[in-house]
Amino acid sequence: MALYLVLAVALLGSCWAAPPVDSDLMNYDVDADTWDLNTYGETYDYDDLEEEVDNAGILFEVGTMAPPAAITHLPPAVIPENKTEEVTRLPQTTKTTIHPTLDFQGPGLFGPDTGLGMPTCLLCVCLSGSVYCDDADLIKIPPLPKDITHFYARFNKITAVKAKDFLNLNQLKRIDLTGNQISELDEDTFLTLPQLQDLFLADNRIPSLPELPATMRHIDVRNNHLTSAGMHREGFKEMKDLQFLYLSDNRLDYIPVPLPESLRVLHLQNNNIQSLNEDTFCNSHDRSYIRKALEDIRLDGNPMDVNQYAQAYVCLPRVPVGNSH
Repeated sequence: MALYLVLAVALLGSCWAAPPVDSDLMNYDVDADTWDLNTYGETYDYDDLEEEVDNAGILFEVGTMAPPAAITHLPPAVIPENKTEEVTRLPQTTKTTIHPTLDFQGPGLFGPDTGLGMPTCLLCVCLSGSVYCDDADLIKIPPLPKDITHFYARFNKITAVKAKDFLNLNQLKRIDLTGNQISELDEDTFLTLPQLQDLFLADNRIPSLPELPATMRHIDVRNNHLTSAGMHREGFKEMKDLQFLYLSDNRLDYIPVPLPESLRVLHLQNNNIQSLNEDTFCNSHDRSYIRKALEDIRLDGNPMDVNQYAQAYVCLPRVPVGNSH
């Protein structure tokens, strides 16, 4: 009896667990081969979806959910085209040209503009009061700083020297214009220089020598077109410190006397000197007179016989070098 009772209870539980009679059991028996995949979005028309979204006024962006790749290096900078144009034009519109200038009262390195369009001390070399313009293709004397003491412009193409070229250069002591093409010198070119001591004009085309200041110590006018008519009468008499006088390879007819007592070297070779006077070097009125300083006299290359003028050398420590017949 008890067994029948247990079976009855189990049968009653099974009935309660079963689905209701009115359930749509056909939904569980659908064959997968007969599914309409369009319904599940495999071939859904996204254009229709976009149109529906736009009509509804909803904006969205379809993107990936994958994380971005790690950046291992920076990409090269790219300048937009319009920016490139701006960069290239910038120096032209903002560049400021600075012209060097010189404070003449100080030891500056830059001089005023020359005829070549360059500052003198950029074209030349300026150092401690000296200006070096050797072999610089100059055709005239460039403007010089007022504190200049030594000026060198050798081996250029200068043809003329004007008085204004050295105006107010009160500290200038040496001028060297060797190896130019100078054929013209203004009369007052050097006379206004109160401290001028050394003047080098060798290897030019100078026909006459202007008056020089009494401060001269060294004069070199070798290898020019200098004539006796182009020399100032007694032009060297007042030069109490003159030691070196080079006048060789010119067209001189006689020795420019009187010569200062300070003179040590006198070169007159290769001129047109034909005779000497007893008072050229000595003093015919004072037989005891001795000229000790003048030790180097060159007269060779002149149409004269030095042996014929023995009385002209009695006061000299050394006989002049010259032609003898």
